[in-house]
Amino acid sequence: MAQDTEIQAYEVIKKIDSVEIRFYPSATLVKTRGDNNFGKLFRYISGNNASEEKIAMTAPVYMNESKSEMAFVMPLDVHQKGAPVPKGENVSLQVTEPRHVAAIRYSGYTNATKEAAYKKQLLEILEANGVEASGSVEFLGYDSPYKFYNRRNEVLVEVVYVN
Repeated sequence: MAQDTEIQAYEVIKKIDSVEIRFYPSATLVKTRGDNNFGKLFRYISGNNASEEKIAMTAPVYMNESKSEMAFVMPLDVHQKGAPVPKGENVSLQVTEPRHVAAIRYSGYTNATKEAAYKKQLLEILEANGVEASGSVEFLGYDSPYKFYNRRNEVLVEVVYVN
């Protein structure tokens, strides 16, 4: 992804050690599960949708903990006008509710060991500070596999946030 790739908007509400508590407004995700998840989602943004519309790649890419599900965030203008309907291949759209999350960032190429360590660190910091996790853990990747330096990865979990 080039440096001009649109990043999903959020607002940092609070910092606790290396964790950010963020507010995410509503967004549209295109999601899939099963085999070749990236390929199915890439085909959708390349025009394999009801209006044959090409859609810009954004960041991050969301993955669930088991890596069986993947989602791309639609650009803000596509979210605002409504994303085109997917064509088959177990691809669906989801408009998210606004939510609060806790996120911890790390660099380099990700792997299961790093993901487990940062998940543990995130959940321990939340527990130590009385912040309740209310959702499942998600892993976010911001960079193409061809970017070698300054890579950005995150572990994220929805939280119950009270001002």
